[in-house]
Amino acid sequence: MALSQRLELRQGQALVMTPQLLQAIKLLQLSNLELAAYVEGELERNPLLERAGEEEASEAAAEPADPSARAERFEDDWTVASQGDRRGATDGSLGAELENVFPDDGPVKPSPAELPTEPLYSQWHAGANADDDVHNLEAYVSAETTLAHHLATQMALAISDPAQRMIGQYLIDLVDEAGYLTGDLRAVADKLGARLEDVEAVLGILQTFDPPGVCARSLPECLSIQLKERDRFDPAMHALVDNLDLLAKRDLATLRRKCGVSEEDLADMIAEIRSLNPKPGLAFGSTLVQPIVPDVFVRAAPDGSWHVELNSDTLPKVLINQRYYARLAEGAQREREKSYVADCLQAATWLVRALDQRAKTILKVSSEIVRQQEAFFAKGVAFLRPLNLRTVADAIGMHESTVSRVTANKYMATNRGIFELKYFFTSAIAAADGGEAHAAEAVRYRIRQLIDGESATDVLSDDAIVEKLRASGINIARRTVAKYREAMHIPSSVQRRREKMARGDV
Repeated sequence: MALSQRLELRQGQALVMTPQLLQAIKLLQLSNLELAAYVEGELERNPLLERAGEEEASEAAAEPADPSARAERFEDDWTVASQGDRRGATDGSLGAELENVFPDDGPVKPSPAELPTEPLYSQWHAGANADDDVHNLEAYVSAETTLAHHLATQMALAISDPAQRMIGQYLIDLVDEAGYLTGDLRAVADKLGARLEDVEAVLGILQTFDPPGVCARSLPECLSIQLKERDRFDPAMHALVDNLDLLAKRDLATLRRKCGVSEEDLADMIAEIRSLNPKPGLAFGSTLVQPIVPDVFVRAAPDGSWHVELNSDTLPKVLINQRYYARLAEGAQREREKSYVADCLQAATWLVRALDQRAKTILKVSSEIVRQQEAFFAKGVAFLRPLNLRTVADAIGMHESTVSRVTANKYMATNRGIFELKYFFTSAIAAADGGEAHAAEAVRYRIRQLIDGESATDVLSDDAIVEKLRASGINIARRTVAKYREAMHIPSSVQRRREKMARGDV
Protein backbone atom coordinates (compact mmCIF):
# COMPACT_ATOMS: atom_id res chain seq x y z
CA MET A 1 0.00 0.00 0.00
CA ALA A 2 1.44 3.36 -1.03
CA LEU A 3 1.88 6.10 1.53
CA SER A 4 0.52 9.53 0.73
CA GLN A 5 -0.37 12.80 2.42
CA ARG A 6 -3.85 14.34 2.33
CA LEU A 7 -6.04 16.82 4.21
CA GLU A 8 -9.17 15.67 6.04
CA LEU A 9 -11.84 17.48 8.05
CA ARG A 10 -13.23 15.65 11.08
CA GLN A 11 -15.90 16.78 13.51
CA GLY A 12 -15.81 15.62 17.12
CA GLN A 13 -16.41 16.59 20.72
CA ALA A 14 -13.76 16.83 23.42
CA LEU A 15 -13.53 18.20 26.94
CA VAL A 16 -10.96 20.99 27.04
CA MET A 17 -9.46 21.80 30.43
CA THR A 18 -8.98 25.55 30.28
CA PRO A 19 -6.63 27.27 32.75
CA GLN A 20 -9.68 28.75 34.48
CA LEU A 21 -11.28 25.31 34.90
CA LEU A 22 -8.05 23.87 36.29
CA GLN A 23 -7.76 26.71 38.78
CA ALA A 24 -11.42 26.30 39.80
CA ILE A 25 -10.80 22.61 40.50
CA LYS A 26 -7.72 23.56 42.51
CA LEU A 27 -9.69 26.07 44.59
CA LEU A 28 -12.33 23.47 45.34
CA GLN A 29 -9.95 21.10 47.11
CA LEU A 30 -7.93 23.70 49.03
CA SER A 31 -8.29 23.95 52.80
CA ASN A 32 -9.24 27.27 54.39
CA LEU A 33 -5.60 28.08 55.21
CA GLU A 34 -4.40 27.18 51.72
CA LEU A 35 -7.23 29.20 50.18
CA ALA A 36 -6.34 32.24 52.28
CA ALA A 37 -2.72 32.01 51.10
CA TYR A 38 -3.83 31.65 47.47
CA VAL A 39 -6.13 34.69 47.65
CA GLU A 40 -3.40 36.68 49.35
CA GLY A 41 -1.14 35.98 46.39
CA GLU A 42 -3.84 37.06 43.96
CA LEU A 43 -4.34 40.31 45.89
CA GLU A 44 -0.65 41.05 45.49
CA ARG A 45 -0.59 40.23 41.77
CA ASN A 46 -3.85 41.82 40.64
CA PRO A 47 -4.19 45.59 41.28
CA LEU A 48 -7.97 45.48 40.70
CA LEU A 49 -8.66 43.13 43.63
CA GLU A 50 -9.36 44.45 47.12
CA ARG A 51 -10.40 42.94 50.42
CA ALA A 52 -14.00 43.57 51.31
CA GLY A 53 -14.61 45.66 54.42
CA GLU A 54 -11.72 48.09 54.03
CA GLU A 55 -12.52 51.72 54.57
CA GLU A 56 -12.86 53.90 51.50
CA ALA A 57 -10.04 56.39 51.06
CA SER A 58 -10.71 60.02 50.50
CA GLU A 59 -11.23 61.26 46.95
CA ALA A 60 -8.18 63.50 47.12
CA ALA A 61 -5.92 60.67 48.20
CA ALA A 62 -7.37 58.22 45.69
CA GLU A 63 -7.06 60.51 42.64
CA PRO A 64 -4.35 63.21 42.30
CA ALA A 65 -5.61 66.62 41.15
CA ASP A 66 -2.62 67.25 38.88
CA PRO A 67 -3.14 65.53 35.50
CA SER A 68 0.58 65.00 35.05
CA ALA A 69 0.82 63.37 38.47
CA ARG A 70 -2.17 61.19 37.57
CA ALA A 71 -0.51 60.00 34.38
CA GLU A 72 2.74 59.36 36.22
CA ARG A 73 0.88 57.36 38.90
CA PHE A 74 -0.78 55.18 36.27
CA GLU A 75 2.57 54.58 34.59
CA ASP A 76 4.07 53.44 37.90
CA ASP A 77 1.08 51.22 38.69
CA TRP A 78 1.21 49.51 35.33
CA THR A 79 4.99 49.07 35.41
CA VAL A 80 5.00 47.48 38.86
CA ALA A 81 1.98 45.28 38.20
CA SER A 82 3.21 44.08 34.82
CA GLN A 83 6.21 42.45 36.50
CA GLY A 84 3.93 39.83 38.09
CA ASP A 85 2.11 36.92 36.50
CA ARG A 86 -0.62 37.78 34.02
CA ARG A 87 -3.89 36.03 34.52
CA GLY A 88 -6.07 35.59 31.45
CA ALA A 89 -9.65 34.49 31.25
CA THR A 90 -11.92 33.29 28.52
CA ASP A 91 -15.07 34.87 29.90
CA GLY A 92 -14.88 38.64 30.01
CA SER A 93 -18.50 39.32 30.95
CA LEU A 94 -19.16 41.05 34.25
CA GLY A 95 -21.87 40.33 36.81
CA ALA A 96 -23.56 42.83 39.07
CA GLU A 97 -21.70 45.97 40.05
CA LEU A 98 -19.57 45.54 43.15
CA GLU A 99 -19.10 47.97 45.97
CA ASN A 100 -16.06 50.20 45.56
CA VAL A 101 -13.79 50.26 48.56
CA PHE A 102 -10.35 51.75 49.06
CA PRO A 103 -7.73 51.05 51.73
CA ASP A 104 -6.36 53.67 54.04
CA ASP A 105 -3.28 55.53 52.85
CA GLY A 106 -1.39 54.54 55.96
CA PRO A 107 -1.41 54.75 59.74
CA VAL A 108 -2.03 58.16 61.19
CA LYS A 109 0.88 59.47 63.20
CA PRO A 110 -0.28 60.61 66.68
CA SER A 111 0.31 64.12 67.85
CA PRO A 112 2.80 64.74 70.70
CA ALA A 113 -0.10 65.42 73.05
CA GLU A 114 -1.56 61.98 72.34
CA LEU A 115 1.66 60.07 73.06
CA PRO A 116 1.87 58.13 76.34
CA THR A 117 4.16 59.56 78.99
CA GLU A 118 5.42 56.23 80.38
CA PRO A 119 9.25 55.89 80.48
CA LEU A 120 9.08 52.60 78.54
CA TYR A 121 7.49 54.25 75.50
CA SER A 122 9.87 57.20 75.66
CA GLN A 123 12.96 54.99 75.72
CA TRP A 124 11.70 52.76 72.92
CA HIS A 125 10.59 55.68 70.73
CA ALA A 126 13.85 57.55 71.25
CA GLY A 127 15.88 54.55 70.06
CA ALA A 128 13.82 54.10 66.90
CA ASN A 129 14.42 55.78 63.59
CA ALA A 130 12.58 59.08 63.52
CA ASP A 131 11.70 58.56 59.85
CA ASP A 132 9.91 55.24 60.45
CA ASP A 133 6.13 55.50 60.62
CA VAL A 134 5.61 51.88 61.67
CA HIS A 135 7.67 50.17 64.34
CA ASN A 136 8.14 46.40 64.21
CA LEU A 137 7.40 45.07 67.69
CA GLU A 138 8.41 41.56 66.61
CA ALA A 139 12.02 42.76 66.48
CA TYR A 140 11.94 43.11 70.26
CA VAL A 141 10.65 39.60 70.92
CA SER A 142 13.23 36.92 71.64
CA ALA A 143 13.22 33.92 69.31
CA GLU A 144 12.49 30.45 70.63
CA THR A 145 15.61 28.38 71.25
CA THR A 146 15.79 25.32 69.03
CA LEU A 147 17.26 22.00 70.03
CA ALA A 148 20.00 22.23 67.38
CA HIS A 149 21.07 25.67 68.63
CA HIS A 150 21.03 24.46 72.24
CA LEU A 151 23.27 21.50 71.38
CA ALA A 152 25.61 23.60 69.22
CA THR A 153 26.11 26.06 72.07
CA GLN A 154 27.12 23.26 74.43
CA MET A 155 29.40 21.70 71.80
CA ALA A 156 31.30 24.99 71.42
CA LEU A 157 32.28 24.72 75.09
CA ALA A 158 32.83 20.97 75.30
CA ILE A 159 34.78 20.31 72.06
CA SER A 160 37.77 22.33 70.94
CA ASP A 161 39.21 20.15 68.19
CA PRO A 162 38.05 21.42 64.73
CA ALA A 163 37.69 17.90 63.28
CA GLN A 164 35.56 16.75 66.21
CA ARG A 165 33.45 19.90 65.95
CA MET A 166 32.73 19.15 62.31
CA ILE A 167 31.65 15.62 63.21
CA GLY A 168 29.59 16.93 66.12
CA GLN A 169 27.78 19.51 64.00
CA TYR A 170 26.98 16.86 61.39
CA LEU A 171 25.53 14.60 64.09
CA ILE A 172 23.50 17.47 65.57
CA ASP A 173 21.96 18.06 62.15
CA LEU A 174 20.76 14.43 62.18
CA VAL A 175 18.90 14.81 65.49
CA ASP A 176 15.11 14.92 65.06
CA GLU A 177 12.70 17.08 67.04
CA ALA A 178 12.23 14.33 69.65
CA GLY A 179 15.98 14.34 70.39
CA TYR A 180 16.93 11.05 68.67
CA LEU A 181 19.84 10.56 66.28
CA THR A 182 18.36 9.32 63.00
CA GLY A 183 21.51 8.59 60.97
CA ASP A 184 23.77 5.56 60.87
CA LEU A 185 27.22 6.13 62.39
CA ARG A 186 29.02 4.07 59.76
CA ALA A 187 27.36 6.09 56.99
CA VAL A 188 28.37 9.29 58.79
CA ALA A 189 31.97 8.10 59.01
CA ASP A 190 32.04 7.28 55.29
CA LYS A 191 30.44 10.62 54.43
CA LEU A 192 32.94 12.66 56.44
CA GLY A 193 35.96 10.46 55.73
CA ALA A 194 36.53 9.86 59.44
CA ARG A 195 37.10 6.75 61.49
CA LEU A 196 34.09 5.09 63.06
CA GLU A 197 35.82 5.24 66.45
CA ASP A 198 36.11 9.04 66.18
CA VAL A 199 32.42 9.41 65.32
CA GLU A 200 31.41 7.19 68.26
CA ALA A 201 33.66 9.22 70.58
CA VAL A 202 32.02 12.49 69.53
CA LEU A 203 28.57 10.93 69.91
CA GLY A 204 29.51 9.91 73.46
CA ILE A 205 30.26 13.55 74.23
CA LEU A 206 26.99 14.75 72.69
CA GLN A 207 25.03 12.25 74.78
CA THR A 208 26.26 13.99 77.94
CA PHE A 209 24.62 17.27 76.91
CA ASP A 210 21.42 18.76 78.24
CA PRO A 211 18.65 17.60 78.13
CA PRO A 212 19.53 14.14 79.47
CA GLY A 213 18.85 11.41 76.94
CA VAL A 214 19.45 13.54 73.86
CA CYS A 215 21.26 12.11 70.80
CA ALA A 216 20.18 8.57 71.68
CA ARG A 217 19.63 6.11 68.83
CA SER A 218 16.79 4.17 70.45
CA LEU A 219 14.38 4.33 73.36
CA PRO A 220 16.42 1.92 75.55
CA GLU A 221 19.55 4.00 74.98
CA CYS A 222 17.65 7.20 75.78
CA LEU A 223 16.38 5.77 79.07
CA SER A 224 19.81 4.35 79.88
CA ILE A 225 21.46 7.77 79.49
CA GLN A 226 18.94 9.33 81.86
CA LEU A 227 19.37 6.53 84.40
CA LYS A 228 23.16 6.93 84.27
CA GLU A 229 22.65 10.64 84.88
CA ARG A 230 20.75 9.72 88.07
CA ASP A 231 23.31 7.03 88.99
CA ARG A 232 20.56 4.39 88.91
CA PHE A 233 21.74 2.19 86.05
CA ASP A 234 22.43 -0.98 88.06
CA PRO A 235 22.28 -4.54 86.60
CA ALA A 236 18.61 -4.97 87.53
CA MET A 237 17.65 -1.70 85.82
CA HIS A 238 19.83 -2.65 82.85
CA ALA A 239 17.84 -5.86 82.47
CA LEU A 240 14.58 -3.93 82.70
CA VAL A 241 15.62 -1.49 79.98
CA ASP A 242 16.69 -4.37 77.72
CA ASN A 243 13.23 -5.96 78.05
CA LEU A 244 10.91 -3.05 77.50
CA ASP A 245 8.80 -5.24 75.21
CA LEU A 246 7.85 -7.37 78.22
CA LEU A 247 6.92 -4.21 80.11
CA ALA A 248 4.70 -3.11 77.21
CA LYS A 249 2.96 -6.50 77.27
CA ARG A 250 2.56 -6.27 81.06
CA ASP A 251 4.30 -9.64 81.42
CA LEU A 252 5.52 -8.78 84.92
CA ALA A 253 6.20 -12.36 85.97
CA THR A 254 8.75 -12.95 83.20
CA LEU A 255 10.19 -9.48 83.70
CA ARG A 256 10.67 -10.09 87.43
CA ARG A 257 12.59 -13.31 86.73
CA LYS A 258 14.89 -11.60 84.21
CA CYS A 259 15.63 -8.71 86.56
CA GLY A 260 16.03 -10.96 89.62
CA VAL A 261 14.07 -8.67 91.93
CA SER A 262 10.98 -8.93 94.10
CA GLU A 263 7.56 -7.73 93.09
CA GLU A 264 7.86 -4.59 95.23
CA ASP A 265 11.28 -3.69 93.80
CA LEU A 266 9.99 -4.21 90.27
CA ALA A 267 7.10 -1.84 90.95
CA ASP A 268 9.56 0.83 92.14
CA MET A 269 11.75 0.30 89.06
CA ILE A 270 8.76 0.63 86.73
CA ALA A 271 7.72 3.83 88.50
CA GLU A 272 11.20 5.26 87.96
CA ILE A 273 11.13 4.31 84.28
CA ARG A 274 7.83 6.13 83.90
CA SER A 275 9.33 9.26 85.45
CA LEU A 276 11.88 9.50 82.62
CA ASN A 277 11.37 11.54 79.47
CA PRO A 278 11.16 9.33 76.35
CA LYS A 279 11.32 12.37 74.02
CA PRO A 280 13.71 14.90 75.58
CA GLY A 281 13.99 17.07 72.49
CA LEU A 282 10.35 18.18 72.50
CA ALA A 283 11.11 20.81 75.15
CA PHE A 284 12.94 22.93 72.55
CA GLY A 285 11.61 24.78 69.53
CA SER A 286 8.73 22.49 68.70
CA THR A 287 6.66 23.18 65.58
CA LEU A 288 3.56 25.26 66.19
CA VAL A 289 0.43 23.15 65.81
CA GLN A 290 -2.29 24.90 63.85
CA PRO A 291 -5.72 24.24 65.39
CA ILE A 292 -8.52 23.00 63.16
CA VAL A 293 -10.89 25.72 61.97
CA PRO A 294 -14.24 24.31 60.81
CA ASP A 295 -15.58 25.27 57.39
CA VAL A 296 -19.20 24.42 58.22
CA PHE A 297 -21.35 24.78 61.34
CA VAL A 298 -24.27 22.43 62.05
CA ARG A 299 -26.78 23.52 64.70
CA ALA A 300 -30.06 22.10 65.87
CA ALA A 301 -33.09 24.15 64.80
CA PRO A 302 -36.11 24.68 67.09
CA ASP A 303 -38.30 22.54 64.83
CA GLY A 304 -36.01 19.51 65.24
CA SER A 305 -34.20 19.90 61.93
CA TRP A 306 -30.54 20.82 61.45
CA HIS A 307 -29.32 24.21 60.31
CA VAL A 308 -26.18 24.16 58.13
CA GLU A 309 -24.18 27.33 57.54
CA LEU A 310 -20.73 28.23 56.31
CA ASN A 311 -18.08 29.66 58.60
CA SER A 312 -17.84 33.20 57.26
CA ASP A 313 -14.49 33.75 58.99
CA THR A 314 -12.80 31.22 56.68
CA LEU A 315 -14.23 32.66 53.46
CA PRO A 316 -11.93 35.20 51.77
CA LYS A 317 -13.86 38.35 50.88
CA VAL A 318 -12.54 40.10 47.78
CA LEU A 319 -14.10 42.74 45.55
CA ILE A 320 -13.25 44.33 42.22
CA ASN A 321 -12.33 48.00 42.41
CA GLN A 322 -14.37 49.26 39.47
CA ARG A 323 -13.34 52.89 40.00
CA TYR A 324 -9.64 52.04 39.85
CA TYR A 325 -10.27 49.92 36.75
CA ALA A 326 -11.98 52.87 35.04
CA ARG A 327 -9.02 55.12 35.80
CA LEU A 328 -6.51 52.57 34.53
CA ALA A 329 -8.51 51.90 31.36
CA GLU A 330 -8.83 55.63 30.70
CA GLY A 331 -5.10 56.20 31.11
CA ALA A 332 -3.98 53.21 29.04
CA GLN A 333 -2.51 54.37 25.75
CA ARG A 334 -0.49 51.48 24.36
CA GLU A 335 -2.02 48.22 23.22
CA ARG A 336 -0.19 46.07 25.76
CA GLU A 337 -1.38 48.34 28.56
CA LYS A 338 -5.00 47.94 27.47
CA SER A 339 -4.53 44.17 27.18
CA TYR A 340 -3.00 43.98 30.66
CA VAL A 341 -5.85 45.95 32.25
CA ALA A 342 -8.43 43.77 30.50
CA ASP A 343 -6.68 40.58 31.63
CA CYS A 344 -6.60 41.82 35.23
CA LEU A 345 -10.33 42.55 35.12
CA GLN A 346 -11.15 39.14 33.68
CA ALA A 347 -8.94 37.35 36.23
CA ALA A 348 -10.49 39.32 39.10
CA THR A 349 -14.02 38.57 37.86
CA TRP A 350 -13.21 34.88 37.56
CA LEU A 351 -11.74 34.74 41.10
CA VAL A 352 -14.80 36.37 42.67
CA ARG A 353 -17.10 33.96 40.85
CA ALA A 354 -14.94 30.93 41.64
CA LEU A 355 -14.91 31.76 45.36
CA ASP A 356 -18.69 32.17 45.35
CA GLN A 357 -19.18 28.88 43.50
CA ARG A 358 -16.80 27.11 45.90
CA ALA A 359 -18.79 28.31 48.92
CA LYS A 360 -22.11 27.24 47.37
CA THR A 361 -20.73 23.79 46.49
CA ILE A 362 -19.38 23.20 50.02
CA LEU A 363 -22.73 24.22 51.51
CA LYS A 364 -24.66 21.95 49.12
CA VAL A 365 -22.48 18.90 49.84
CA SER A 366 -22.52 19.53 53.60
CA SER A 367 -26.30 19.89 53.66
CA GLU A 368 -26.71 16.57 51.88
CA ILE A 369 -24.29 14.86 54.29
CA VAL A 370 -26.31 16.16 57.24
CA ARG A 371 -29.52 14.93 55.62
CA GLN A 372 -28.05 11.47 55.00
CA GLN A 373 -26.52 11.18 58.49
CA GLU A 374 -29.30 12.84 60.49
CA ALA A 375 -29.41 9.92 62.93
CA PHE A 376 -25.74 10.48 63.80
CA PHE A 377 -26.35 14.09 64.85
CA ALA A 378 -29.43 13.15 66.86
CA LYS A 379 -28.33 9.88 68.54
CA GLY A 380 -24.55 9.41 68.17
CA VAL A 381 -21.85 7.43 66.40
CA ALA A 382 -23.63 4.11 66.83
CA PHE A 383 -26.29 5.32 64.37
CA LEU A 384 -23.89 6.34 61.60
CA ARG A 385 -25.15 5.02 58.26
CA PRO A 386 -23.07 3.59 55.38
CA LEU A 387 -22.45 6.36 52.85
CA ASN A 388 -20.37 6.70 49.70
CA LEU A 389 -19.53 9.52 47.30
CA ARG A 390 -21.90 8.30 44.59
CA THR A 391 -24.94 8.59 46.87
CA VAL A 392 -24.21 12.23 47.67
CA ALA A 393 -23.21 13.04 44.10
CA ASP A 394 -26.45 11.62 42.67
CA ALA A 395 -28.54 13.45 45.26
CA ILE A 396 -27.11 16.90 44.46
CA GLY A 397 -26.51 16.34 40.74
CA MET A 398 -22.71 16.51 40.77
CA HIS A 399 -19.87 14.22 39.78
CA GLU A 400 -18.21 11.96 42.34
CA SER A 401 -14.83 13.61 41.75
CA THR A 402 -16.33 17.00 42.63
CA VAL A 403 -17.74 15.66 45.89
CA SER A 404 -14.39 14.05 46.65
CA ARG A 405 -12.57 17.36 46.18
CA VAL A 406 -15.11 19.27 48.27
CA THR A 407 -14.78 16.87 51.21
CA ALA A 408 -10.96 16.95 51.17
CA ASN A 409 -9.43 19.05 53.96
CA LYS A 410 -12.83 20.42 55.04
CA TYR A 411 -14.19 20.17 58.59
CA MET A 412 -17.65 20.35 60.11
CA ALA A 413 -18.39 21.58 63.64
CA THR A 414 -21.31 19.65 65.13
CA ASN A 415 -22.91 19.11 68.52
CA ARG A 416 -20.70 16.01 68.84
CA GLY A 417 -17.38 17.63 67.96
CA ILE A 418 -15.43 18.63 64.87
CA PHE A 419 -15.23 16.03 62.11
CA GLU A 420 -13.67 15.96 58.68
CA LEU A 421 -16.29 15.69 55.95
CA LYS A 422 -14.75 12.43 54.80
CA TYR A 423 -15.49 10.97 58.24
CA PHE A 424 -19.15 10.61 57.28
CA PHE A 425 -18.30 8.41 54.29
CA THR A 426 -17.90 4.88 55.60
CA SER A 427 -18.14 1.40 54.14
CA ALA A 428 -21.01 -0.97 54.84
CA ILE A 429 -21.01 -4.16 56.91
CA ALA A 430 -23.83 -6.60 56.25
CA ALA A 431 -26.49 -7.26 58.86
CA ALA A 432 -26.76 -10.76 60.32
CA ASP A 433 -30.54 -10.90 59.75
CA GLY A 434 -30.37 -9.52 56.22
CA GLY A 435 -31.65 -6.08 57.28
CA GLU A 436 -30.07 -2.67 56.74
CA ALA A 437 -26.27 -2.67 56.61
CA HIS A 438 -24.17 -1.13 59.37
CA ALA A 439 -21.49 1.56 58.94
CA ALA A 440 -17.92 0.46 59.58
CA GLU A 441 -17.35 3.43 61.90
CA ALA A 442 -20.40 2.49 63.95
CA VAL A 443 -19.10 -1.08 64.24
CA ARG A 444 -15.70 0.19 65.43
CA TYR A 445 -17.50 2.30 68.02
CA ARG A 446 -19.45 -0.78 69.15
CA ILE A 447 -16.22 -2.80 69.48
CA ARG A 448 -14.68 -0.09 71.64
CA GLN A 449 -17.76 -0.02 73.84
CA LEU A 450 -17.57 -3.78 74.41
CA ILE A 451 -13.87 -3.62 75.30
CA ASP A 452 -14.29 -0.63 77.62
CA GLY A 453 -17.03 -2.47 79.50
CA GLU A 454 -15.09 -5.70 80.12
CA SER A 455 -13.56 -6.61 83.49
CA ALA A 456 -10.24 -8.25 84.37
CA THR A 457 -11.97 -11.59 85.01
CA ASP A 458 -14.00 -11.48 81.79
CA VAL A 459 -11.76 -10.10 79.03
CA LEU A 460 -13.31 -10.54 75.61
CA SER A 461 -11.35 -12.31 72.90
CA ASP A 462 -11.85 -11.47 69.23
CA ASP A 463 -14.06 -14.54 68.85
CA ALA A 464 -16.20 -13.45 71.79
CA ILE A 465 -16.56 -9.97 70.27
CA VAL A 466 -17.67 -11.56 66.99
CA GLU A 467 -20.37 -13.54 68.79
CA LYS A 468 -21.66 -10.48 70.65
CA LEU A 469 -21.79 -8.43 67.46
CA ARG A 470 -23.63 -11.16 65.61
CA ALA A 471 -26.10 -11.38 68.48
CA SER A 472 -26.80 -7.65 67.99
CA GLY A 473 -27.34 -8.14 64.23
CA ILE A 474 -23.86 -7.36 62.84
CA ASN A 475 -22.37 -9.99 60.55
CA ILE A 476 -18.59 -9.59 60.83
CA ALA A 477 -15.55 -11.85 60.52
CA ARG A 478 -12.94 -12.36 63.23
CA ARG A 479 -10.12 -10.95 61.08
CA THR A 480 -12.17 -7.78 60.57
CA VAL A 481 -12.58 -7.39 64.32
CA ALA A 482 -8.82 -7.85 64.77
CA LYS A 483 -8.12 -5.29 62.03
CA TYR A 484 -10.45 -2.71 63.58
CA ARG A 485 -9.03 -3.35 67.06
CA GLU A 486 -5.45 -2.86 65.89
CA ALA A 487 -6.42 0.27 63.96
CA MET A 488 -7.79 1.73 67.21
CA HIS A 489 -4.51 0.76 68.99
CA ILE A 490 -6.30 -1.61 71.34
CA PRO A 491 -4.04 -4.47 72.58
CA SER A 492 -4.96 -8.12 72.42
CA SER A 493 -7.08 -9.84 75.08
CA VAL A 494 -3.97 -11.30 76.76
CA GLN A 495 -2.31 -7.90 77.12
CA ARG A 496 -5.54 -6.27 78.27
CA ARG A 497 -5.96 -8.94 80.97
CA ARG A 498 -2.42 -8.30 82.26
CA GLU A 499 -2.97 -4.55 82.34
CA LYS A 500 -6.28 -4.84 84.16
CA MET A 501 -4.82 -7.29 86.70
CA ALA A 502 -1.89 -4.95 87.30
CA ARG A 503 -4.26 -2.01 87.91
CA GLY A 504 -6.49 -4.16 90.09
CA ASP A 505 -9.58 -3.76 87.93
CA VAL A 506 -12.47 -6.03 88.80
